[in-house]
Amino acid sequence: METFNHKLNTYIDSWMGPRDQRVRGWLLLDNYPPTFALTVMYLLIVWMGPKYMKNRQPYSCRGLLVVYNLGLTLLSFYMFYELLTAVWHGDYNFYCQDTHSVPEVDNKIINALWWYYFSKLIEFMDTFFFILRKNFHQITFLHIYHHASMLNIWWFVMNSIPCGHSYFGASLNSFVHVAMYSYYGLSAIPAIRPYLWWKRYITQLQLIQFFLTMSQTMCAVIWPCDFPRGWLYFQISYVVTLIILFSNFYIQTYKKHNATLQKQHPNGSAVSRNGHSNGTPSAEHMAHKKLRVD
Repeated sequence: METFNHKLNTYIDSWMGPRDQRVRGWLLLDNYPPTFALTVMYLLIVWMGPKYMKNRQPYSCRGLLVVYNLGLTLLSFYMFYELLTAVWHGDYNFYCQDTHSVPEVDNKIINALWWYYFSKLIEFMDTFFFILRKNFHQITFLHIYHHASMLNIWWFVMNSIPCGHSYFGASLNSFVHVAMYSYYGLSAIPAIRPYLWWKRYITQLQLIQFFLTMSQTMCAVIWPCDFPRGWLYFQISYVVTLIILFSNFYIQTYKKHNATLQKQHPNGSAVSRNGHSNGTPSAEHMAHKKLRVD
């Protein structure tokens, strides 16, 4: 195993080039194999978990869900606040910012982005809760692809470009996760669930963040600085895959349900506020029961 780890790290160093020394000694960042192993364990649980739960009763996990989701809401807000204030006071260039500016600002951003990387490991619990609650339909290709890839991508980001232009996508994503995890945390409380209205807009926010991230990344291509171009091209390519997958999710979840309702009510009969009309669930109610995307 030690030989494998050494060979893997040697290959990564030859491919990636010099690592950023400012993150030496930080938890999980010195060697790639732990991050890779955690991802393999995640995928194994995704594969074996539903088989294990098949003939067992689902767990409620209500209390854990409230604590978990609201905990991630607070962590997401912390990361968003730290990144926003550091960039604002550090006078970062919006169009392109290299990875070496004022040390105090860079260090603050590196610290916040390490938490962002680590949060991708915590978010594996999203899938584990689906398995325990037997919500297997929620474990889609988009869900697994997004969770498994982000942890690994951000290991490389933290070792190569842990500040500078890397801040933007993480800042937007942290803001979106404040809205998303607050919704899922509060929706685990039955008394509050009827008053939550922003479920549908979460996916719209996610799509907006992808387009903004891609646009800002393209700015660095058009008006370059010392930030590595290879990473800019990679980010644009990865964001395109997310736009395609999230757009498909949005269409399948909301647009097709609206079309179905229009066919069911050709005379324009109104849907009551409680989400039902003549026993037919409304599009928003059906979407609430549909897939979770994060």
